[in-house]
Amino acid sequence: MSRTLTFEIFRWDPADPSSEPHLEQFELDETPYMTLFLALNRIREEQDPSLQFDFACRSAVCGSCGMMVNGRPVLGCRTLTQDLPDTIRLHPLPGFQLIGDLSVDTGKWFRGMAERVEAWVHERAPFDPEAPEARMDDDLAQAIYEGERCIECGCCVAGCGVANVNPKFVGPAGLNRIKRFMMDPRDERGDEDWFEVVSDEHGVFGCVGLMACHDVCPKDLPLLEVYAYLRRKALSSGFAPKPRPQPLLQIEGTT
Repeated sequence: MSRTLTFEIFRWDPADPSSEPHLEQFELDETPYMTLFLALNRIREEQDPSLQFDFACRSAVCGSCGMMVNGRPVLGCRTLTQDLPDTIRLHPLPGFQLIGDLSVDTGKWFRGMAERVEAWVHERAPFDPEAPEARMDDDLAQAIYEGERCIECGCCVAGCGVANVNPKFVGPAGLNRIKRFMMDPRDERGDEDWFEVVSDEHGVFGCVGLMACHDVCPKDLPLLEVYAYLRRKALSSGFAPKPRPQPLLQIEGTT
């Protein structure tokens, strides 16, 4: 027997001065294998065409449909209503600029993060279009690809307590990007370069270890291993600032 689901959906249009944040209730008859994507589309088509939310691929690839479902960041396209209670409360992901209702601008955050950590391969030599392609060990290439599986959905950022109170924190996704380029042998940045990026309270040492990011990542990225790798590098590769040599004390009566 099908259920009647109650959706309590956050509504607010920041661009409309008359709009105020509130929860709006909708009811919908559940159908077999209904996802939040299908449910929200039905609500928009049958009850309120002004409802704002983001979807694109419906295959957990684009990362557009991240939202808070009963307080937990998830992808709407892969969340079945059959796994949820009769009352489903939906909010936008925190930590990102709100566009309206459930729609947030994750792209602005991820672009700012990428520019801040300079998430591209740094080469000191001029580019040579005639040079042969650089070879890479298969295991290393696979390890680098593991970090590239991030779909930039923002669930890890929304689930991170530090990222929600410290906008300067690079966040779990940012630390994952740092590890990816630190592992890449084509990137010629040295320890001093990485020290400026990762070794302060806004980098890996800003993480307090709650690891909600690891729990909510829809692609099951090993974020716990990311933090462990970065902290090991910080301890073993001399990320700590080198002490400056102290001048010799001149003893009175000597030259």
